[in-house]
Parts: sequence; C-alpha cells; structure tokens
Amino acid sequence: MKLTSLLAMAGTVALIGLVGGPAVAQGNLVVYCSPQEEWCQLMVNEFQKATGISVAMTRKSSGETFAQIKAEAANPQGDIWWGGTGDPHLQAAEEDLTVAYDSPMMGELQDWAVSQHKLAGGKTVGIYLGALGYGYNSDILAERGLEAPKCWADLAKPEFEGEVQIANPNSSGTAYTFLATLIQIMGEDEAFAFLKEMDKNVNQYTKSGAAPSQAAARGETLIGITFQHDLLTPVVTSNAPLVTVSPCEGTGFEIGSMSIIKGGPNPENAKKWYDWALTAEAQMLGAQAQAFQLPSNKAAPLPEGAPDISSIKLIDYDFEKFGSADERTRLLSKWDKEIGAN
Repeated sequence: MKLTSLLAMAGTVALIGLVGGPAVAQGNLVVYCSPQEEWCQLMVNEFQKATGISVAMTRKSSGETFAQIKAEAANPQGDIWWGGTGDPHLQAAEEDLTVAYDSPMMGELQDWAVSQHKLAGGKTVGIYLGALGYGYNSDILAERGLEAPKCWADLAKPEFEGEVQIANPNSSGTAYTFLATLIQIMGEDEAFAFLKEMDKNVNQYTKSGAAPSQAAARGETLIGITFQHDLLTPVVTSNAPLVTVSPCEGTGFEIGSMSIIKGGPNPENAKKWYDWALTAEAQMLGAQAQAFQLPSNKAAPLPEGAPDISSIKLIDYDFEKFGSADERTRLLSKWDKEIGAN
C-alpha cells in the first residue's frame, strides 16, 4: 500500500448526530486503551458527555492489551479496544477475538483506514497513522561531541554504547513495528544480526513504546526509538531538546486501530463508541492531548506541528504478513531467544 496518494485531506463533512451534544443514552462500557493516558482519559470524558454512558477505562500498551484480551477470551471483560498499533489488532481479528462491524462512518475515512478494515474482514479499522523513527537529545550529543545519527545503521555504532533505548516488542506495538520494519528493509537474517549489535548499545527495553522518547527528553538516554509523533509531545509540553530522525534507509509506520471485543458485556455501547470515535470531532481531541498522529477521518485536520507524512521515506509495510498470528508469534519468540535472553 502506497500512502503518498492517499493523504490528501478532504473538506468538512457532516457529523453523525451522536456528537451534537449531551445524549440521554445510559449504560456502561469498558474500554481498553493503548495510546497515552491523557488522550485515553480525554476520549472517555468526552464520550461520557456526549452519550451519558458510563465508561471504565484501562490503559495498557498494545502487546499487553492483546495478551489481556486473549487471556480473557473465555470470559471477556472489555467491550472495545481503542488505539495501539495495527499488527496486534490484526492478530486479534485472525484469532477470532474481535467481531466485524461496518460503521456508518466508513465513508468519511482515509483509504488507508478502510484498507485496514478490509484486511481484517471488518474486525478492525484505522483511526490514526504515524511514522516510526527515533530522537536524540541534542544537548547530550553536543556535550559528548558526537556526530548526529541519521540512519538505522548508526544505532549500532560503538560510540552509542549504552545510549539507546527501545521498548520490548512483546509488550509494545511500537517495538514490534521496529522489528518488522528492519526485516522488511534488511531481510530477516541481517535484521537480527543488526539487532544483536544494537543490543550492545541498549540500556533498557521498556514496557511502553513511548517511554524511550520521554527518557531521551529527560536526558536519561541519548537516543530513544519510537514513533515520531511521540517524540514531539515532550518538545511541545516541556521544550525538551529532542531532534527527530527519519532514518535514511526508510521507515515503517503504524495504522493505529480500533476493534470491538468478541463477547464483551456491552456490545451495543461498543458500537456507539466505535461510531463516535471515527467522527472528525472525536479525532480532533488528539491535538488537545498533544497527540500528533494523522487522523483517519478526512475532515479532521492534521494537528499543528505534526510530522509531514508525505515528506518521510515510508516503506510499503506488509500489514497482512506482519499482522498475522503465526508470523508475529514466530518473530516475538525469535526475538526472545536471540535478543531478549541475552
């Protein structure tokens, strides 16, 4: 899937009546949320105002949420999974942990969001898009007199020993996207050889995909590998000395997704959240929470200061292959054996 022709923003469209004002609908909803806590909570607050539905929300990384949904399959506790990288959403669809739903909002969405829906047989949908990359703390780089990294390959250089941070791909969709990206750029054998070399420079494999950007912003690590929009948040909120890098070899991207959990206790309210979350009004809330992803609704503007996706060298990321249960399970097992166990 090539994105350069799919990212033109459309004009304003009419929103469904659900977001027109406080509604009288009552009931409950359990949301599993994978983006940052501030965005999750803002979404919950605004949905409750719009519908009168009482929401219980749990925030975990993509990999953790997938594991929880799978563990609860015999007795589902959640209703809807909002956000997080698309690969585990696709695996959840393949393993019949989620259900198909055709929202009346589908016609308002970018082609890449609709493609995600089709790929999953209607069991997930794209809600935002973001490019992978890394950031470095320019103050620390200058203090140490180091040359700025420009490529993925630079992260294995000996001068960056102990200076790189990335999440664990078992818990983090961000880190799994990184793993899949390297394989698509380098080939599997070369990618794992590179990861073994880079492992010498990694000071910590975090649980959350956004944590490395926060650590780099605080000066706890020189380099943090994460999505580029996550690197912008500490720059905007605290003027952190972070410089974002779009690696010279090219980079992968996420289609942040949303899925209705099979057998959840409140299926009708899950559909109401699904429809509401696809509106331009709901997607514009991301900017208020300093979230800089590209929204999937054509009428939702790109947040001010967000990365220009059209200017980034994106690979033709194979969501079908790397979102499959067998491939994702195999690669995570291989990473555990060859990288995580060291």
